[in-house]
Amino acid sequence: MTQSVKTEKAMFGAGCFWGVELTFQSLDGVVNTDVGYAGGKLDEPTYKDVCTDRTGHAEVVQIEYDPAKISYEKLLDVFWKSHDPTQVNRQGPDHGTQYRSAIFCYTAEQRETATRSRDEAQARFTRKIATEITEAPTFWPAEEYHQDYLKKRGQTSCSVGGH
Repeated sequence: MTQSVKTEKAMFGAGCFWGVELTFQSLDGVVNTDVGYAGGKLDEPTYKDVCTDRTGHAEVVQIEYDPAKISYEKLLDVFWKSHDPTQVNRQGPDHGTQYRSAIFCYTAEQRETATRSRDEAQARFTRKIATEITEAPTFWPAEEYHQDYLKKRGQTSCSVGGH
């Protein structure tokens, strides 16, 4: 008899969602990742909508993980180390509110853990962490061609200059 795995969800924005997705896909215990949009005011946004920088959405990765194999704390540790959370509305060459640093929490426990983790991570940075920590809004999946974008192309990172 196959035992089903009890999974949980996490959602992060840390710049271009292609690279963020690839970072989390490589972790043991991450069952699935989907890229999409969250935190804005438009229902069913498209990539074209979000790129106007007028919808308020962030590019995000929704992660389904097995907490018996990887903790939410470990996901947060990877999040802090995989981008510059002190930058406001940008990561590298990409700029706009859609590239903001954000942790969208599904539970009060996630929010407490994320806040504590942010406070601990602050010691590693000279500038103030700008990461938004809020309740998880509706996750709108990105278009299919964005899903597993780098993996499908055999790439290990986004090219310089954004996408």
